[in-house]
Amino acid sequence: RRWCAPDSRTTRAMALTMNVSAKVSAFAGAKINAARQTKARRATAVVRAEGTDYGLGLQCSPTANKNIDPNGRAKVPLELEDMPLPLNTYKNKEPFVGKVRSVERIVGPNATGETCHIIIEHGGKMPFWEGQSYGVIPPGTKVNSKGKEVPHGVRLYSIASSRYGDSYDGQTATLCVRRATYWDPEMNAEDPAKKGICSNFLCDAKPGAEVMMTGPTGQVMLLPKDPATPVIMVATGTGIAPMRSYIRRFFLEDVPNWEFKGLAWLFMGVANSDAKLYDDEFQECAKRFPDQFRIDYALSREDTNKNGGKMYIQDKVEEYKDQVFQLLDGGAHMYFCGLKGMMPGILSMLEGVCKEKGISYEEWLEGLKKNGQWHVEVY
Repeated sequence: RRWCAPDSRTTRAMALTMNVSAKVSAFAGAKINAARQTKARRATAVVRAEGTDYGLGLQCSPTANKNIDPNGRAKVPLELEDMPLPLNTYKNKEPFVGKVRSVERIVGPNATGETCHIIIEHGGKMPFWEGQSYGVIPPGTKVNSKGKEVPHGVRLYSIASSRYGDSYDGQTATLCVRRATYWDPEMNAEDPAKKGICSNFLCDAKPGAEVMMTGPTGQVMLLPKDPATPVIMVATGTGIAPMRSYIRRFFLEDVPNWEFKGLAWLFMGVANSDAKLYDDEFQECAKRFPDQFRIDYALSREDTNKNGGKMYIQDKVEEYKDQVFQLLDGGAHMYFCGLKGMMPGILSMLEGVCKEKGISYEEWLEGLKKNGQWHVEVY
């Protein structure tokens, strides 16, 4: 519902909350495993991208050394904890004008495409909750179906930082943006006329550049009120954005009235090791909180599933189907963000578990949705 043609390869993801109990103690100190991503692509937005330098170089710029406090949880302005949920503070006709602080490439040279970590300054005037999105209006105009020249429409991007931002002061927000390009097989080259307008604008932006923004929007991906709730997160590509916001809130910020007590389990799907996003941050969180944070990767171009085929994220989740089912049955929340191609396999897997247990799958899933345990934003 929020994704615009090929350029809306925006940052989306999801997480599932799970309560820590004796049942899940086997996950304590879980190893960082490799798994894989769902690689469904739109026919109109083909990316063939290894080794293309768009101006930021080809090396991954690590983020953990810039935004994780080496001394433990970071102090934050706790008045933001009392903030009511902001919704549509800024609209299309009167957008907020933010300023780009930095743009960095966060994938390696062999990644399929370029993904950027973009910090935008809002000066505390555009606050948000974890799981919400910003709209971005790219500069310039287009000709609509009636032949009239009009401004570009809004593209929605999940926010990849917590409400406190990467600098923990509540003055910035982070976007995780994949540069959308189109590979023309006849030209055997990228066709610049078909590139994503907004994603390329953001990835090409220089510090100080102005960005017109709307929002924040969204209530589907908000975290549970109880910080003891286990959370299961399933993300492909830039769908990692909301998951990163959760993980930073869980493990990196000092918020005494919302101290995470549950288990956070992230399933992350990408093409290969160079395409992992924020892995340095996640590894540090796993090192600090081995009993509470687990991450399993699905690397579709490097790993194989049980049938010898490519390892997609739904295959990786299926490897742990009994544990996932048990956590959901015990009250965990599950968040999905990224490519919709992952959903049929995951739903089919859960249906199979229900049949094995003699449970009505339809009633069980409806119960999760009714209880607010099921959070989906896919495209």
